[in-house]
Amino acid sequence: MALSDRVTADFRNAPYWWDAAAPTPAPERAVPDRADAVVVGSGFTGLSAALALLRGGRSVVVLDSEDPGFGASRRNAGYLGRTLKKSFPALMKAAGQEHALAIYRDLDAALQTVRGLVAEEAIDCHIVRCGRFIGATSLAQYEQMARDLEVTKQHLGFDFAMLPRAEQHREMATDLYYGGAVIPDLGALHPGLYHRGLLQRVEAAGGVVLGRTAALALDGTAGRVETAGGPIATRNIIVATNGYTPRHLRWHARRVIPFTAYMAATEALPPDLFKRLLPHGRTVIDSNVNIDFIRPAPDAPRFLFGGATGSNLPSLEAIAERLSAILVCIFPDLRGTRLSHIWTGQCAGTFDLMPHMGRHDGIWYGLGYNFAGVPMGTFLGRQIARRILGDPDATTAFERPPPTLPFYTGNPWFVPLAMRWFDWHDRRA
Repeated sequence: MALSDRVTADFRNAPYWWDAAAPTPAPERAVPDRADAVVVGSGFTGLSAALALLRGGRSVVVLDSEDPGFGASRRNAGYLGRTLKKSFPALMKAAGQEHALAIYRDLDAALQTVRGLVAEEAIDCHIVRCGRFIGATSLAQYEQMARDLEVTKQHLGFDFAMLPRAEQHREMATDLYYGGAVIPDLGALHPGLYHRGLLQRVEAAGGVVLGRTAALALDGTAGRVETAGGPIATRNIIVATNGYTPRHLRWHARRVIPFTAYMAATEALPPDLFKRLLPHGRTVIDSNVNIDFIRPAPDAPRFLFGGATGSNLPSLEAIAERLSAILVCIFPDLRGTRLSHIWTGQCAGTFDLMPHMGRHDGIWYGLGYNFAGVPMGTFLGRQIARRILGDPDATTAFERPPPTLPFYTGNPWFVPLAMRWFDWHDRRA
């Protein structure tokens, strides 16, 4: 099928979020010769760190090699959760109960940080507490999910409800899953508007945001950041580049695994069909390692969805074909539905599937969110700022160096192979 048969007449090869919040060039200005802090990367991590530092009375320069908002923060799915690739019981078994509790408490703190920041800063970004449905892709996955969530609830109090396959249509008009779990207090937002709100607050607080201004070299010991517009002397440097980490930041690039994520938006649907397919308006993911996901748009009767993460899809036509197949697999009633937007973005994982923050050679970093970028990026950016401001309570279980592997330099050549292995693992499960 030709691309023209799959997409709308007004199709855009750009994020749906950009209809309301497209990136715009930052005002042209000279590179300051000094600042209390220089933040490299203008996504959720960088802006949340910058805003907290500005509110704490520090001067801040934010650098981005593209226009602010060009990267993953205005491209992702906008999910608000507290989910890792490692379940609480698995983490407890691998690292002990104390560490697992600290990690999952910080995951909840990250979720609450976003909600608190949106409220405090009065950011209009369609934030909702809609709940999440996690569809089990097998009976074994359903049973394992129930056990894991029950253990998690016993230790942390996080509520959930299991929905057997016979009752699945109460949540979704699909027979794809073997039932699933409803997590009632999770949510979503419009990531484009959230990012734009953070950017506006940073600029209003006196932050200097420089787009199309790459950090060419960082020296945490000397307190110096080199740019094409001149050097900046600073006491604090923060690397917040995640999936867009340049290879010349060698220590950081060796510890993140960038990969391509794919998303699309459907055309506007008849409201009654839209409501029947997902009656409670929850966000949805499946129980696979390599997940497919779908959510309602916050401002129109259409679905936003994605999958095939890390695949090496060679063309827009191939992306449209793959994503259309995922959509119809989830909702067969949407066969023939056209796509109004298709986009990609660079995410980043880590070798231990955990987010990380810390300081190396005098340079702070928050990296490797493994599909939890909105809450974890916001949270770790704020934690870094609090550490710089001297807050003794700004500790987190995620503050530890991310691991790497011998000979890895930041070239993720193995990601498609790893995703095929995850797919095999998911099918086997």
